[in-house]
Amino acid sequence: MSNHLRTQSLVFGIPWPELNEGLFYSDVVPHSDSELTLIDFYSRKYKNSAPLQGWLQRIQNGQISVDGRVVKDPNTILSGDSVLVYHRLPWKEPDVPHLLEVLYEDDDMVALNKPSGLQVLPGGLFQQRTVLTQLCWSVKKQNSTLNSQETHPVPVHRLGRGTSDNQLTSVTWTLMCVGYWCVRHGNRKAERSGTRKISKIYRALVTGILVDDKVIINQPIGIVRYPGVAKGLYVASPSGKPALSKVEVLERDEKQNCTLVQVEIESGRPHQIRIHLSFIGHPLLEGTRGLRTLYQETAAITCMLINLFFRIPPQMR
Repeated sequence: MSNHLRTQSLVFGIPWPELNEGLFYSDVVPHSDSELTLIDFYSRKYKNSAPLQGWLQRIQNGQISVDGRVVKDPNTILSGDSVLVYHRLPWKEPDVPHLLEVLYEDDDMVALNKPSGLQVLPGGLFQQRTVLTQLCWSVKKQNSTLNSQETHPVPVHRLGRGTSDNQLTSVTWTLMCVGYWCVRHGNRKAERSGTRKISKIYRALVTGILVDDKVIINQPIGIVRYPGVAKGLYVASPSGKPALSKVEVLERDEKQNCTLVQVEIESGRPHQIRIHLSFIGHPLLEGTRGLRTLYQETAAITCMLINLFFRIPPQMR
């Protein structure tokens, strides 16, 4: 990205190729599996990925290598510590937007307006069509000092694929190292010093009228099995991971029976805000683009502000 401050809106993005580059999955053969055949290894360990005939076809297509050599014989005997690499062939990812709007940019960070439908980081069917890919393509395309430093932008935080909102990204690798340290270790430091390096504050429109002006939700979030959902569903669960949300009422609308709240999260569990607000009986108000009495263009989670350890410019506040 640019090496100077930018406050004017800029839209960038490269149209997505028809197919992505596929994926490579690596395995190291444990000694307990030595003497297994190649087909036995994959058909047993990854039987949910493909049936026996599917793995036979992949091997015969030359999609699997053993210690750097493509092997097409499914009866090849494996040795302990051998490195296996399976190449998942390129596929067409679902159609998503490719244009990103730059709201703010300087030498340290760039703030983007992420369109709904575009995933931030690779995952699932979306391995190429992500915000991260467009950012990396943009940096690679420009002849900036970032290229000579072998650096690339990395998102400071992640918004859900369906969420349309501001995305803050670190431009320099050095800064991102500190940023990741703050995200991953900020709570431990907070316990010692009483301060937090990064705070995340969201705004959300919820159903019903919250009686208390401030609510602290300290409810673990975990995964439960659910028919038709391979990875399960994230729910409020006593056996889940710790999750803390601080909710503050900004405005109540008795006529529309909804409340505008500000939510600060001190953890980042999947769907934390949705789950926590539902847990206290005030789920997010979906499909609210017609409700403008509380918050202009509010649609579920709407506004995010990150106060970083470095000074946020006035334009971003």
